[in-house]
Amino acid sequence: MSLSPALTFAIAGLGSGLTEAIVVNPFEVVKVGLQANRNTFKEQPSTMSYARHIIKKEGLGLQGLNKGFTATLGRHGVFNMVYFGFYFNVKNIIPVNKDPTLEFLRKFGIGLLSGTIASVINIPFDVAKSRIQGPQPVPGEIKYRTCFKTMATVYQEEGILALYKGLLPKIMRLGPGGAVMLLVYEHTYSWLQKNW
Repeated sequence: MSLSPALTFAIAGLGSGLTEAIVVNPFEVVKVGLQANRNTFKEQPSTMSYARHIIKKEGLGLQGLNKGFTATLGRHGVFNMVYFGFYFNVKNIIPVNKDPTLEFLRKFGIGLLSGTIASVINIPFDVAKSRIQGPQPVPGEIKYRTCFKTMATVYQEEGILALYKGLLPKIMRLGPGGAVMLLVYEHTYSWLQKNW
């Protein structure tokens, strides 16, 4: 059975995103915990001591160093699936331009649109991840525990727009960032093909 290029790129993106999520989730838990710490910088624990504190208190599992794992899988998997799938499929539809400036703009525009669309689609997972990994509304009481239940709670209590909190800064970061990353990838790939 052969897959269409559209599906191939989307599945490859999904696989890369899921793999990335598995690797980065413990670091996300530590990062969010350190960012939520309201003590002065001098009173902040080091990254390693905070990670050890999480492991000692909550363990390595889904309540400890891998808290928010499903939301992180959704955030990275969905983003990369849409980002790479959209970019490589749209790039093949829009004709290559012989003018180097226009070709640069073509690729930059497709990359920018890819990062923007992927951000819009995956942000509910990002919001859920932040709620699960961040401080809970009532200390000592876990309100946000699982990905889809967190999304449902946010939607019911705060409305649909709450699932899109932070969208503009996310687009401002991942739209241009996504365009730059794909341009560097394309340029490097092209250079390696010619020179190796």
